[in-house]
Amino acid sequence: MSQATGLQPSHETLELFSNVTGAARRRLALRDFREGLGLWRLFFTLGWLDIKLKYRGSVIGPFWLTLSTAVMVCALGFLYSHLFKMVLRDYLPYLALSIILWNFLSAIVGEACTSFLQAESMIRSVRMPFSVHAARVVVRNVLTLLHNFVVIVAVFAIFAIVPRTSALLAIPAFGLWILDGFAACLLLGAFCARFRDVPPVVASVMQIAFFVSPIIWKPELLGAGAKWLAFNPFFTMLEIVRGPLLGYVPGVNIWASAFGFSLLLCVGAWMLFARVRGRLAFWI
Repeated sequence: MSQATGLQPSHETLELFSNVTGAARRRLALRDFREGLGLWRLFFTLGWLDIKLKYRGSVIGPFWLTLSTAVMVCALGFLYSHLFKMVLRDYLPYLALSIILWNFLSAIVGEACTSFLQAESMIRSVRMPFSVHAARVVVRNVLTLLHNFVVIVAVFAIFAIVPRTSALLAIPAFGLWILDGFAACLLLGAFCARFRDVPPVVASVMQIAFFVSPIIWKPELLGAGAKWLAFNPFFTMLEIVRGPLLGYVPGVNIWASAFGFSLLLCVGAWMLFARVRGRLAFWI
């Protein structure tokens, strides 16, 4: 019938209703990535548009988030430096980095759950690579992080802290964050499109992870138990960026743990996305 009418079924329809092999699904997923990368201007524009629409009508726009982050960092810094009996000059830069970097990780994981659900109208009306919607979430959160990074610069300037050359290690580490964020959007976005009860569970896990990870407290407070932190993926991922910016290089075990967890995430995301990509438009 499609030949008679001149209409061609979409790749998603063929993939869903035909006997497509695993190799064919992987090829279609790879083509999705290639086509999505070719639309980099689109997902950058969409990510920036999300920020503009969120703060439409506001006087200072997204810097409201920067201001609230600065207030929280100052309040918690003075309080917990007294409770933990730490020097404010040592603790406040650590806390500022931890809070802002954690907000980025937490936000990207939370929004990854709805990366496809929020794009429902666009997915239903326009044929577009699904990877564009995942990249859009990453771009949106990177732009938010850049706004909040002003707080870190201000704290470092107040205490006259000059980053060392080790800070350059944060660049490839942040590149790994970008890759992991994209993989998380593909994995959680596809999973949550099928099972709508997952986002609250993810939110609860992230809330627990905030308290059990060294964010408002330092790893040395655990004493000998700090060695077990290498099995905490949130700590290791945070440390490979936070450590170099604070002037020290994380140990080999921290880097190995971070790369190991990243590999598991990327492989899991690839396997799931390649398998269910053709069903996403029907799930949402």
